[in-house]
Amino acid sequence: MLRRRLKFLAWLVALLAIVLGGSYLFAPQWLMRAGHLREAMAAKLETHSVQVGDTRWSYYEGGEGPTIVLLHGFAGDKDVWLPVAALLSAQGNYDVDAQAARLDAFVQALRLPRFMLAGHGTGAAIAAAYAADHPEHVAGLALLDAFGLKAGENDFARQARSGHNPYLFDDRAGHARLAALEFAQPPDRPGPGRFVDVLVERNRRDRDFIQRTFQAWHAQPLALQQRLGRLTMPVLGLWCHDDRITDISALDSLRNGLTAASAISTSTINGCGHLPMLEKPETTAQILTGFALSH
Repeated sequence: MLRRRLKFLAWLVALLAIVLGGSYLFAPQWLMRAGHLREAMAAKLETHSVQVGDTRWSYYEGGEGPTIVLLHGFAGDKDVWLPVAALLSAQGNYDVDAQAARLDAFVQALRLPRFMLAGHGTGAAIAAAYAADHPEHVAGLALLDAFGLKAGENDFARQARSGHNPYLFDDRAGHARLAALEFAQPPDRPGPGRFVDVLVERNRRDRDFIQRTFQAWHAQPLALQQRLGRLTMPVLGLWCHDDRITDISALDSLRNGLTAASAISTSTINGCGHLPMLEKPETTAQILTGFALSH
């Protein structure tokens, strides 16, 4: 009887290995999605979607504390916030104004109460545009490595000004170059090769959209700067010290431009690049939590 059970278990393990191996080779996107779902379940987050106007919003929801809306940046998706969300919760027009209008429709559709709003990168510019127009809804505004401020010109800015889009790539090497730009310490292995292939294929598929959106954003290089004087709520500026996409000198522009904010907080994190929620999720979550609890 024991031998029969062991034989059955051996067959079961072999079958599982075949299924996982086949998925890795032929459908790696399934394994990637399964990994994200596992992270969301561990964080006790539920996946939802809602159609608002011409936009389909896909989002995570969870936790029992004050409402915090987290906006990702250019070329990202909701999954980039999973490490921080786990700790906290435990063709159209895609310029700043259009995206802020979509956010407003999303907030109305969910009937959100007054909430803290956090945005990263270009998501920070969208968050600021929304907060400037709807201060009655925003209890506090957190801007992480924000796009749209006056800052020293770095290599990324020079590439963008010359018409080169670093977010476009055609192979694993291109993905690695982008990772080296986004991370202070790029992962030795960004993931199994076939997972990277999924990202490469997705980038190829969305190439026109990525390029069109990139151009729209960089036609508004001071989208956030121009709105700073209208922000009346408490504002947190959070930057990674080694950000090679939005230079840390932008933090001074943010601090000096917030002439009407009821409170101003700034924090910097060492050892990370443009993505604090991925490289330093614990520190990022602690800073956001402290800001939310104090306002």
